[in-house]
Amino acid sequence: MDITVRPAEERDLVGLPAIERSADKVFEAVGIVFPPGPTVIEEVVERARVLVVGKPVVGFAAVVEVDGHPHLEQIAVHADETGRGIGGMLLERVVEEAAGELTLITFRDVRWNGPWYARHGFAELSEERWGPGLREHWQAEIDAGLHLPGPRMVMSRQGGGGVDRVPERVAGQGEK
Repeated sequence: MDITVRPAEERDLVGLPAIERSADKVFEAVGIVFPPGPTVIEEVVERARVLVVGKPVVGFAAVVEVDGHPHLEQIAVHADETGRGIGGMLLERVVEEAAGELTLITFRDVRWNGPWYARHGFAELSEERWGPGLREHWQAEIDAGLHLPGPRMVMSRQGGGGVDRVPERVAGQGEK
C-alpha cells in the first residue's frame, strides 16, 4: 500500500466518514462513545484542507481556519491500520504546512490524544489566549456533547510556515 501523505482528491472524500467511524470505535476501549450524528469530516469537508494517506485511503487529516490560523479539526486512521505511524505522518505534514500557530482540541487524558500531541510538540493553550473563533469552536463541541465522554483541552504549537492560509476547498473542489 502507498503510504504517502497527499492532498485529498474528490474521489477520496466518499470513504472518509467510514474511516472516521472506524477510528472512533477505538475510543470505546477507554469508555468513550461519541454521540450520534454526522462525522466531523462530513461537517467540515467543504471548508477544510484535507490530507490523506493510502490508495485506498486509510487515514486523513482535516485542517480548517479558526481565528485566522490553521486548526487541526481531525486526524483519523482506520482502526485496522493504527500503530503504523500513519497518524504521525499526517500530523507531521499538517505541522510542516501550517503557517504560524496551529491549534487543536483533543481529549486531555486519552493516550493517543493529549499525551500523543504533547510528544509531537503541542502544549496546552491557556483560555486567555483563545480567540473568538476558538471559543465558539469550544462551545460548539460542548453543545454537541463531545465534552461528556471526558475532559478536553485546547493545544497549540508553531507550524513550519509552509502555507500562508488554509485553503478553503479540497483538491478537486477548486483548490490545486
